[in-house]
Amino acid sequence: MSDSAILVCDSSALQEGGKGVRFPVTAGGHDTTGFVVRYQGVARGYLNRCAHVPIELDWAEGEFFESSGLYLMCATHGALYAPESGHCLGGPCRGGRLRPIGVIEEDGRIFWRPDEFVKPLQA
Repeated sequence: MSDSAILVCDSSALQEGGKGVRFPVTAGGHDTTGFVVRYQGVARGYLNRCAHVPIELDWAEGEFFESSGLYLMCATHGALYAPESGHCLGGPCRGGRLRPIGVIEEDGRIFWRPDEFVKPLQA
């Protein structure tokens, strides 16, 4: 495990196609949130920002999937995203994609990795 990885939650907090976990980040110099969800057995992380308009996706805290649990959906405009890639599949996000955040699942816990754009929350 790299020293730069930051704990998000226990692995058991994520259920397939279920509620996600939000975590604080700074993206492009602005404080915001990222999130992790589980899809096809894999923890996946994204910046909590719709590709259509930069607003948070979840309609209630941690609720990122639409009712079938197959797609991530923006609560404001209904944009649909593929959970495995973040690519827009329908709605006003056409051609866009969610900004991925590197996620590692190890020893029953989920961590995220900062990069050049998404960094730990500024103090």
